[in-house]
Amino acid sequence: MTKQSTIPYRFAQIRLVVAYLGQVKQSGWWDCSFLDATGLRFLQTTFPRTVHMAALRSTVEAACTIHDKALGRIGNYHLFRLPPAMEDHLEHAYEKIDWTESWKRIASRDAAMDFLSSVQKEFAAERRAVKEFVENDPLLRRFFEVFLFEALPASGRRADEVYLREVDRCTLCVSLFGDVYGYEDADGLSPTEREFDRATAVGKERLIFVKDSDDTARHPKMQALVRKAGDQVVRRRFSTTPELTTAIYASLVGFLERGGDIRTLPFDAARCPRATSLDLSTEKMNWFLDRARRARNFALPATTAPTDLLTHLNLLDEGEPSHAAVLLFGKAPQRFLITSEVKCAHFHGTQVRKPIPSYHIYKGTVFDLADQAVDFVMSKIDCSVGSREHGPQAPVEYEIPQPVVAEALVNAIAHRDYTSNASVQVMLFADRLEVWNPGELRPPLSLESLTRPHPSIPANPLIAEPLFLAQYIEKVGSGTLEMTEQCRAAGLRPPEFRLDMGCFILTIWRKGKEMEQTPGQATGEVTGEVTGEVAGEVSRLLLVMSGEMKRTEMQQALRLKHEDYFRIAYLLPAIDSGFIEMTIPDKPRSSKQKYRLTERGRAWLESHPRKG
Repeated sequence: MTKQSTIPYRFAQIRLVVAYLGQVKQSGWWDCSFLDATGLRFLQTTFPRTVHMAALRSTVEAACTIHDKALGRIGNYHLFRLPPAMEDHLEHAYEKIDWTESWKRIASRDAAMDFLSSVQKEFAAERRAVKEFVENDPLLRRFFEVFLFEALPASGRRADEVYLREVDRCTLCVSLFGDVYGYEDADGLSPTEREFDRATAVGKERLIFVKDSDDTARHPKMQALVRKAGDQVVRRRFSTTPELTTAIYASLVGFLERGGDIRTLPFDAARCPRATSLDLSTEKMNWFLDRARRARNFALPATTAPTDLLTHLNLLDEGEPSHAAVLLFGKAPQRFLITSEVKCAHFHGTQVRKPIPSYHIYKGTVFDLADQAVDFVMSKIDCSVGSREHGPQAPVEYEIPQPVVAEALVNAIAHRDYTSNASVQVMLFADRLEVWNPGELRPPLSLESLTRPHPSIPANPLIAEPLFLAQYIEKVGSGTLEMTEQCRAAGLRPPEFRLDMGCFILTIWRKGKEMEQTPGQATGEVTGEVTGEVAGEVSRLLLVMSGEMKRTEMQQALRLKHEDYFRIAYLLPAIDSGFIEMTIPDKPRSSKQKYRLTERGRAWLESHPRKG
């Protein structure tokens, strides 16, 4: 090889050392934004960003030692813009290192291979979902490629030769075990078991995920395989695809952290500084267990201990609560994450103007924030109350469908950038609802892609999964499409999306003036002429009253979730105004307590008939 032809080769080697010293210790790679297309292609060809850092360690440690002895720890520099003195030292260090074999290994490496093993037919959907999740996650896709046997083109080679060769090439093997054992070869072994045995024999790291089901329904050989794997590695159980992808996300992040590839965990997975298990609410975790079991057939029993629940949901970092754990189950989450609050404002006009008629800052868990913010909006927008012609409860129809409001607000809370100093802002104007969410769309999503089927790429997977299990998130990747359809069905313009000042902004349009003035409507800001000086919230409550009702029945009729908000904004003002009374006034906290209209309340209702 001539001297001229070795220049790019040596150049890349030196820059490899710089990359390690300058930026790898900060858990990132170099900034290539200043390079033109040719330079960027050269850099990525010579040293791909996706190279697995574990493969570099033997090479870079020697370079690091020489550099530290010569210069000490100088700090971060741009990969291609270093002081001349440092360039000289690096050139000198390069001459003292034997790069031949180590560089060949490095230059030939691609991304770490993640071999996904399972009975293909039983887990076809799950396998595709995992591959899509890893390929779309901004962190994982830098380090992993997922190998699926069915993705290979047809060839004349034996299938077992192909998949066992890929096991040998992979960095770790992920196995999904269910009920079916699969095709058996001449030795009575399925490909899934052969893959597990091969990964064990060649020393690959193995991640085992077992589908929850009645163990008696499993094939006897699959039962034996589950037991065999459990004797060697830790098994994780899953019930749904979101549970599986979240568990794999946590496992792969842990793998990268142990290998030194990342020095800082993603926000949702990282420990919340100063928080301990004493800062989490057992009551809130018990509520979640009950809700998830009823809503999604959550696998854990109602008696599950808090630590076991947190472990199952991947909410512990070295035994301590993660940021996600505090946001989901904290007694006072804003004590640790002050900007996790939600700010809600109502304006009479179409612009932000003071004074603000109604402004609230809500605190609590992500579940509390969602309930309070949704109730705030629903209490301010127009609604119509029908007659009881078809049942004891009068139907309530809101100008913006409640599922649309809930989807918009829950998405903002679940997918926001919690490292931002901004909070989620909800602003209700006379003509629209705007939800400002700190953060931007994650690649490869674009504003245009939100209007058609697209993958779900949660910014905080460990927060999104419990929201799904509690049925705060209905479907993965379909929320914006359903919002658009529901708005059209309600006679509203389609929602609009935009990015501005580091925020993702969703606009939901309200009905035009020509559609607002319909008989029998009660609005969030009802005038004295219409309601007899009755506040909008109180008038709505009066319109849904039917005989004696429990507090929960009234909330359900109004489609409100948050108990405290209902009491403060609806129930107590109605009682204080003399429109509603308790059936057991001497025991206000009685479990048998109900509420009914007073004579004044009935008189008001007679003068404001429901829409018939």
